[in-house]
Amino acid sequence: MSKKVRKAVIPVAGLGTRLLPVTKSVPKELLPIVDVPAIQVIVEECIASGIEEVIFITSRGKGQVEDHFDYSYELECHLAERGKTHELETVRNIGGMIRTVAVRQKKPLGLGHAILCAKDVVGDEPFLVLLPDDIISAEPPCARQMLDVYEQYGEGVVAVMEVPNDETDRYGIVSGEQWSPGLWRVRTVVEKPGKGTAPSNQAVIGRYVLPPIIFDYLEEGQVDETGEIQLTDALGRLARERALIGYEFQGRRHDIGDRIGLITANVAFALNRPELRPKLIEFLLATAKELGE
Repeated sequence: MSKKVRKAVIPVAGLGTRLLPVTKSVPKELLPIVDVPAIQVIVEECIASGIEEVIFITSRGKGQVEDHFDYSYELECHLAERGKTHELETVRNIGGMIRTVAVRQKKPLGLGHAILCAKDVVGDEPFLVLLPDDIISAEPPCARQMLDVYEQYGEGVVAVMEVPNDETDRYGIVSGEQWSPGLWRVRTVVEKPGKGTAPSNQAVIGRYVLPPIIFDYLEEGQVDETGEIQLTDALGRLARERALIGYEFQGRRHDIGDRIGLITANVAFALNRPELRPKLIEFLLATAKELGE
């Protein structure tokens, strides 16, 4: 029987250069999805999926991400004094959401290195990895879907989705055999293959369930030409030496590290809010009509 996945690793050390200039002073993880910071959306996905502890992999200047999940006594006193009970409850709930741990990645040495930084905290157990650039609208949550697959098969799982052939050079691409609807036996993982060379159009998206042996693979792996440790290489070894499942998740993915993805995520999440939906639909229809003229 597979061990229960209790911990999630969320790398938040990136600089968010695709969203400059706003990310010059604001961590991209704190950019809002309607009125909720993006990182809180990710943590809420963890909670809804049964995760007990979140491990943030941070870097210099990312203290605000940790602070968001701490208690803010000054703000709570301010709200209490003014009788703003709803706002007070909201703020207190954030502080008590889930147990969090922060580990500093002192040098930007790649995603594989960021995950390796969590080794001592994760220990000898399977764990979930969520990349905060990928906001996924799904019910049940994407992470829960993947944990269900892991619990059924007891092997590592990566989220995959079909992408256009002319976009495969932007992703890690898997190849293998599809043994049932939505499930792939992954044989190889290629990081950002050159145009026209991708082995498939199934792209790896930022959700993973990984066994603890992945830490050994990351430690033993070679750095690439940029001096970074790539998770893709460790996943390829996992696929060769043990097993790796590609799971086509049910839901809509928004890449909020990209301007369009950030906008579509806000629209999608706002449309799911009953108090916002009618006026937003009215605005979108009116705007589409104006543009059509």
